[in-house]
Amino acid sequence: MDKLLKWIQTTPYKDYSLKVASADASFRKYYRLSKADKSFIVMDSSLELDSLPPFIDITARLLNAGVKAPRIFEQNETEGFLILEDFGDLQLLDDLKNSNFKMHYKSAIDEILKMQNANTDSLPLYDKDFLHLEMGLMQEWYLEKKLLCTLNTDEEKLIENALNSISKVVLQQPQGLFVHRDFHSRNIMLTPKGEIGIIDYQDAMSGAITYDLVSLLKDCYIAFAREEIEELALYFRDKKGLNTSNEEFLKWFDFMGLQRHIKVLGIFSRLHIRDKKDGYLKDIPLVLNYTIETALRYEETREFAKFLQRVTV
Repeated sequence: MDKLLKWIQTTPYKDYSLKVASADASFRKYYRLSKADKSFIVMDSSLELDSLPPFIDITARLLNAGVKAPRIFEQNETEGFLILEDFGDLQLLDDLKNSNFKMHYKSAIDEILKMQNANTDSLPLYDKDFLHLEMGLMQEWYLEKKLLCTLNTDEEKLIENALNSISKVVLQQPQGLFVHRDFHSRNIMLTPKGEIGIIDYQDAMSGAITYDLVSLLKDCYIAFAREEIEELALYFRDKKGLNTSNEEFLKWFDFMGLQRHIKVLGIFSRLHIRDKKDGYLKDIPLVLNYTIETALRYEETREFAKFLQRVTV
């Protein structure tokens, strides 16, 4: 904190007041600088210095694509500090309800379409190995460490077959698109001007066309009726101009969701067990429900769904 305060004194914001704004699932911290009616956000990545160059790089890519990412006004890469545009405190999650979620989600889908025009040169690839690396978190952290499951050979093979089926479908859909990787209602801000602001994108990769769409529509923190989510997914397909059937596109969407939610079961468990962050435990039931409900719909993953039902009763 002393280093941060000392650095702020070297910037044009030295006479602004500083207070805590928020923290996230990583080790980054956020503060708000304010003076009269002006405010800015300070990102403190001093404990995650490696995340700063990607954040700066991805910010430029998004701004060039017309996405409302926060502009960077001051930066100190050596110590891990940035001063950013302030989008306010209103997360999309705070304003979502049955009467307005379609409107909000359509606006967010329009932002996905812009993001998918962003330059993906040199971004890491969401390839088969990485898809499986992420899904492997479920077995280690959720099944074995949280639920204390001891898997037999047949169960391990069942899981392996299901994950192979999931990655196969994920890789059948269009690839090479900009992927935010965490595009959900807590990383979408509603600015005081009514715009949608995008944050927390420093881990962006190049991957499947439905990843950010399913992150948005099958959010780990809030859920809406399946029929209306399908309608919104097809709204994206139509605006994207994809020539694919409803059945095929929804399967792409569902299997991408399976990959993401299987990963998240592992991540939320790891945050609890390893990082002592218990706030995500309450969100595991929704993520598990998404996983089981979707896996039951398809022959390739039905036995996996039944296995999850058995071990989580």
